[in-house]
Amino acid sequence: MKKSTLLSFLLVFVTMLQAQVKDKSGNSYKTVVIGSQTWMAQNLNTGHFRNGDPIPEAKTDAEWEKAGTEGTPAWCYYEYKAENGPKYGKLYNWFAVNDSRGLTPAGWHVPTNNDWDKLATNLGGFAAATRKLKSTTGWESELNGSNESGFSALPSGILTKDIFFEELGVYGYWWSSTEEDKELAYNRSISADRFAFEKASAFKQNGLSVRCIRN
Repeated sequence: MKKSTLLSFLLVFVTMLQAQVKDKSGNSYKTVVIGSQTWMAQNLNTGHFRNGDPIPEAKTDAEWEKAGTEGTPAWCYYEYKAENGPKYGKLYNWFAVNDSRGLTPAGWHVPTNNDWDKLATNLGGFAAATRKLKSTTGWESELNGSNESGFSALPSGILTKDIFFEELGVYGYWWSSTEEDKELAYNRSISADRFAFEKASAFKQNGLSVRCIRN
């Protein structure tokens, strides 16, 4: 086998291996290399911790509120509709992110503040990163991205601690594993009508999307 042919085969093989990353619920995820980082190219959609324990699903406002009040892990689909899962993944409270049983597959973790900052740096800074991270479809007002990073960010919305589902199609929110204080943890967001890839804080009871990064 020629060297060039062998190299092409190996590149395809590695790509296939990356595409086979699975969570404990059996979901497979595509991955993308951005600079020195390897990210999942889809939002997390698992209903199980790394050790196999189920993560409680909130199917009603009362169940979501109860988990937030008690500081226990929970996930839900946007508007509690399972049909939103395949496209947008699940929304998780921060208590699921921070659980010692591990939210991500083995060898992966929820990104820290530094991980998110490095992603932006790899893409030319916070302003430049926005368009490169956004998917080419799905954003309102025709403000889609170029997705030249392969990250495929979608506007998956948020569930607030006051139990309002908001901004599907307009905003995407992703947790970091970095805590700000007893009530808040850091996150990143992208909107349809702004150019900056933003750092912000969210109440731990909120429901946000999760992206995973390889250790």
